[in-house]
Amino acid sequence: MSIPNLLAISRLVLTPVTMALVLRSVDDRSVVGWAVAVFVVAALTDFADGFLARRWKITTSLGAFLDTVADKVLVAGTLIVLVEVGTTSAWVATLIVAREIAVMGLRSVAALDQSTVPPSWWGKSKATVQFVAIGLAILNADVVVGTWRLDQWAMAVAVAVTWISAGDYFARFRSVFAAKRIVD
Repeated sequence: MSIPNLLAISRLVLTPVTMALVLRSVDDRSVVGWAVAVFVVAALTDFADGFLARRWKITTSLGAFLDTVADKVLVAGTLIVLVEVGTTSAWVATLIVAREIAVMGLRSVAALDQSTVPPSWWGKSKATVQFVAIGLAILNADVVVGTWRLDQWAMAVAVAVTWISAGDYFARFRSVFAAKRIVD
């Protein structure tokens, strides 16, 4: 198995570790640093796997699948645990996860038509903004800017960029939904 694919798999493995550390940090604040560190390492594997696969010219369908799934699992799993511990609202988690499901659906429909939906600049920006916002929410520092904490502002920006990227994907690939008969 290639190093980029192993990095994606490591992101899947680090997700429940991050979740467990976030849950533990509620009772033991000394664990917060570990939770942030593990999450940051997992997030960095997202950037590393794609970079290495392209650099070494070993991009594969399996690698693209693993990368996409690992990203969604890391983001969704961590958001769910942040809702559980009360540092992120359920509406934020729902809006972000709903976008991820919608774009995965777009990719699935495109695949039926023998098309692909390559990552866009907005999609890559979305991942970065989500990772920063989630990292700040795990940290849960009491830094207030106006009426919200810093992590709440970051989550608001993450939701906006997340849905802008969804709009970009659906606008660019609206032809995928042209009138075609698809049988379930």
